[in-house]
Amino acid sequence: MVVDQMLSNYSDMAFATSVVVYIAAMVLYFAEFAYGGRAQRSGARQSQLVTTAGDAADAPPAERVGRIDTPAGRPLSERFGGMAVAMTVLGALVHAGSLVFRGVATGRAPWGNMYEFGSAICLAAVLAWLIVLFRQSRAARRDASPAQLRGLGGFVLLPVVVLLFLSGTVLYARAAPLQPALQSYWIVIHVSAAIVSSGALLFAGVASVLFMLRARYENNPLKMARIGSRLPISQALDRMAYRATVIIFPVWTFAIVAGAIWAEAAWGRFWGWDPKETCSFIAWVVYAAYLHARATAGWRGVKAAWINITGLAVMIFNLFFINIVVSGLHSYAGL
Repeated sequence: MVVDQMLSNYSDMAFATSVVVYIAAMVLYFAEFAYGGRAQRSGARQSQLVTTAGDAADAPPAERVGRIDTPAGRPLSERFGGMAVAMTVLGALVHAGSLVFRGVATGRAPWGNMYEFGSAICLAAVLAWLIVLFRQSRAARRDASPAQLRGLGGFVLLPVVVLLFLSGTVLYARAAPLQPALQSYWIVIHVSAAIVSSGALLFAGVASVLFMLRARYENNPLKMARIGSRLPISQALDRMAYRATVIIFPVWTFAIVAGAIWAEAAWGRFWGWDPKETCSFIAWVVYAAYLHARATAGWRGVKAAWINITGLAVMIFNLFFINIVVSGLHSYAGL
């Protein structure tokens, strides 16, 4: 099939634009996070001023002399947060457009090499973050305000931006038809499930890392005070990581099963202990152990978080080292 070079160029431009937009959103998230404590103190002072102004309105005219009624505006941190969310949504739309352009240009699913696969994983992670943010913002939470949750966006976008940068430079591959071994409808089923689960598990791993920072601060307020004091309480972060993992784990299981079925159709065996298969199975075991420990042993907190972080480390190792360094039947990086 002939590749539409014009659409491929549009895809590359949209990809680069999405990275720039994500970086801007990340900076705004970190700005909200940095000014969060200051905004809370400012909000308390503004509330006091509004109350004082209300009392002054009921006072005699002589007592109101020299007092000015000033409406309380939105804190600067909340403005940063609102702009960050808007930029994230814009970046996700442009990012999705880059994948659509690449898919139309090549006439196939846009995840046939490491560049496309990494880009799709990042989009899945951003969408997972937006879904969690909007759900949490709509629900009344006792332990985490919407502003606190928004402040986590910078920590979510940081690994996304790094992975996108690597995908667009070191891992970049020109638009081309699929390799013969990948020309199967299973690439839509198996790889799409792997992309969605990898993106959601990336978000869950980041939540567990932030939980560790918050837990360390709660155990010793003198440590990690600048960061830990502005994060949601540890229970909220722990619950966020657990829910994301428990929801997406069946999708990761399906991705492995679908891969085994595809392997039988392509190579005549369901399982051959190929490096990619082995590392994916190890990741599955780690996440299964995490969920099992939470459900049966009642593990909470640091122990469970370390298991989840280990699962994230295995996924990153599988994504980069196995795909790029190790030679196997799944060597389709396109480098």
